[in-house]
Amino acid sequence: MIIFDRLWETMKEKRISQYTLIHTYEISESQLTRLRRNEIVKTEILNKLCIILDCNIENICEFKKENETKSNS
Repeated sequence: MIIFDRLWETMKEKRISQYTLIHTYEISESQLTRLRRNEIVKTEILNKLCIILDCNIENICEFKKENETKSNS
C-alpha cells in the first residue's frame, strides 16, 4: 500500500499549508482528502506536489506492505 504520511511532514518542513496548496497552486480539496486517506491519486498530482515542494517522490509517499500497515493501525 502506498501511504502519504511523508507528504504532511514535508509540507511542514517547507512551511506550505493545505490552504496554500488549494488557493495558490490549485490542488483540489478532494485530492488532499484522497492523500489524507491514502487513496488513489493521479501521478499528475504527485508530480505537481514534487514541483511545488521542490522534493523527490520519496518525500511524499512510501510503500508499506499490507501486513505492516495493519499492525501499525
